[in-house]
Amino acid sequence: MTIVVALACAVLVTRPLNALMLGDDTARSLGGHVTRTRAAVLVLVTVLAGAATAVAGPIAFLGLMVPHLAGRPAGGSVPWLMAYTMVLGPALLLVSDVAGRVLLPTGEVPVAVVTAFTGAPALIWAVRRRGRVTS
Repeated sequence: MTIVVALACAVLVTRPLNALMLGDDTARSLGGHVTRTRAAVLVLVTVLAGAATAVAGPIAFLGLMVPHLAGRPAGGSVPWLMAYTMVLGPALLLVSDVAGRVLLPTGEVPVAVVTAFTGAPALIWAVRRRGRVTS
């Protein structure tokens, strides 16, 4: 229940986040409350990260990797980034879980291990690619 409420609140805070992406002064001139929005986002991120870890266990690379992978098709829009992340995260976890179940014929590989092995190279690729300067 906590996750559903926090996700609904996260969807509601996407417009103020779009304004914050333009800068503090611009967000204020558009009628946004910069401090209030940042505090709300901090609380939401903390609640969502804690609840997800409590439910799914420490699958750290999903939280790090998925927003980077979803950022390119989102095109800088916070609502689209959240939408893509909400779809891509569970899909990637499902693929990792299925791969962990069929990888070894004698038993299962924990999903966290499969996610780490697939997520680490993808995260490194995404961060290095995002860090490049294009001219």
